[in-house]
Amino acid sequence: MKMWKQKTWQHEITGIDGNTILFGVNIFDYQWKTTGQRVKVRDPLYSQEYKFPVYTVVINGEEHKFVAGEFSNCVWGFFLLKY
Repeated sequence: MKMWKQKTWQHEITGIDGNTILFGVNIFDYQWKTTGQRVKVRDPLYSQEYKFPVYTVVINGEEHKFVAGEFSNCVWGFFLLKY
């Protein structure tokens, strides 16, 4: 029987408020829309668990989905759904 790998929310980048490159652009320059979902993620440095919201953003006509939240004051973690 073949087992299929499942996508999970994986850490992509940690950045500062107002200046973080995600999807090739400064993500803070775009309007984020909440999906109403929240998912559990883990800080890659300290292994602390968080429950962050899922957002969508439209960049150059293409919609992207990501999870984001503050690890500490003005320090943001971003997660993408990947294999």
